[in-house]
Amino acid sequence: MFIRQCYRIKDGKRHSYWALVESYRTARGPRQRIVSYLGQVDESLHHGINIRAAGTNHQRMLFDDVEPQWVEVDVNNMRVENCLEFGGPWLSLELIKRLGLIELFGHLIPVGREEVPWSLVSLILVIARLCEPSSELHIAEHFYKDSALCDLLGVGTDKINDDRLYRALDKLLPHKQALEIHLRERMGQLFSLEYDILLYDVTSTYFEGQAKNNNLAQFGYSRDHRSDCRQICIGLVVSKCGIPIGYEIFAGNRHDSTTVEEIVETMESRYGRADRIWVMDRGMVSQDNIELLKQSGRRYIIGTPKAMLRNFEAELLSDDWDKINESLDVKCSRSPEGDETFILCRSQDRRKKEQAMHERFEKRIEEGLKKIEAACSSRKCDAVTIAKRIGRLLGQNSRAAGLFHTDVKTNADGSAKLVWYKVEKWRNWSALSEGCYMLRTNINDWSGEELWKAYIQLTEAEAAFRIHKSDLKIRPVWHQKTERVQSHILVCFLAYVLWKTLAQMCKAAGIGDEPRRVFVELGKIRAVDVVLPTRTGHEIRRRCVSQPSEHQAILLQKLGLNLPKNLPLMGKFL
Repeated sequence: MFIRQCYRIKDGKRHSYWALVESYRTARGPRQRIVSYLGQVDESLHHGINIRAAGTNHQRMLFDDVEPQWVEVDVNNMRVENCLEFGGPWLSLELIKRLGLIELFGHLIPVGREEVPWSLVSLILVIARLCEPSSELHIAEHFYKDSALCDLLGVGTDKINDDRLYRALDKLLPHKQALEIHLRERMGQLFSLEYDILLYDVTSTYFEGQAKNNNLAQFGYSRDHRSDCRQICIGLVVSKCGIPIGYEIFAGNRHDSTTVEEIVETMESRYGRADRIWVMDRGMVSQDNIELLKQSGRRYIIGTPKAMLRNFEAELLSDDWDKINESLDVKCSRSPEGDETFILCRSQDRRKKEQAMHERFEKRIEEGLKKIEAACSSRKCDAVTIAKRIGRLLGQNSRAAGLFHTDVKTNADGSAKLVWYKVEKWRNWSALSEGCYMLRTNINDWSGEELWKAYIQLTEAEAAFRIHKSDLKIRPVWHQKTERVQSHILVCFLAYVLWKTLAQMCKAAGIGDEPRRVFVELGKIRAVDVVLPTRTGHEIRRRCVSQPSEHQAILLQKLGLNLPKNLPLMGKFL
């Protein structure tokens, strides 16, 4: 290594600075790369750097044992400049190091002739998605310049632009499967995780724009209530504690149940067919899927459509329920064939919620029918028009539509007459089944409580979708190309892995498992340039990290993280 003097033109003036340069061999011959930008250095520091550069490859040793030089500082003109976000990017980088992603990215995306390694640009995308999710243009023009990532990664702010970020997305996408396999193994090693229960759920995210050239962008059932937009579906598999294992992307018009075979076979081909239990909600149920899961000894716990409860009316009326907690009772019933167990669940909290919903919708329908009836009495109305009004009313309040029987008749003069009444049989069934739901499984050696607890962990998959959509802003999708959309989702997936890594660290440290508050608190730490004018007219500039508050210091100590006190104005490549 050696130091080289460099020059740049700024504000019409020529400025000089020093850079530490390393020579290395490649398949194409010797190359040079900048290890660190040193800024302006005096003779003493210049001499010390040359000595260290000649005998070591570790930058942190370059400044050891250099004879200090004392100068007089004008304290009246001391100032602070360039307040940069430090805590969030630094914490993200620490999580990345613990997961071994720096080495993995370097292995998967080897250095070529590019000016900035694609592995580093990929890290910038993941860190930005976790700290300040936004577009690639915003990352290049605002986030990267306003953060200390240039010092942490050693990539100058002038080297990052939206075109380079887009190309990094293209470089990262082919390694999706390798990333998923590595992260699953690494998370398991770090936190002693077990993958005996796999939770599977599907969500959707919509596009801004037509995305006409994207075959996956289709109109379908939107969980985001944006049926006017094209969308894609994302199937996510997580462990029982919410650690993501893998995901697949499906067309936006795909029904949830049609994705089960593909996701099961994909996960088994990737991780083997171990003795795992698949947990899915009732949207995945179909006879074909049940037969698929029964094959080769697969075990499952699946929710069922509420209509199936009618086959268990006698069980609902009986009193031999097992109490799980104050608000939940369960009861197990074997299938006639004996190869499955149905778990009836009765929740008092859910009963109160459904009762309130039914009462609200019943009131709306009754008031609407009275208005329609009054309109028929006061003027001559067309029967078809009245029927359409009734259809809209019942459709808007479908939860209680079965309670009402309606009939539109035509009088002798051609006017419409509405006849309606309430179906008490429906009300009786509603009162019996409110708060009840049912699961089915081929596990016959577990208790009802154990089966219910395994199924209720599906909330971890739902929580993963909420974090993706709220904190990581996976929606809406602004990319139009198929590969760019897939890359966008991959970056969100990697950012979510960092999120869950921090959650596991918090849990192990005894400070809960909610990383959001920890990330926000440590994200308040800033890096600033402290400028010290000297008697000789020169200025000493040091980039320092703000002193953590008492609360921040406790968090850092609990998490086992050591905050650096200062930074070089430009760090070295990792």
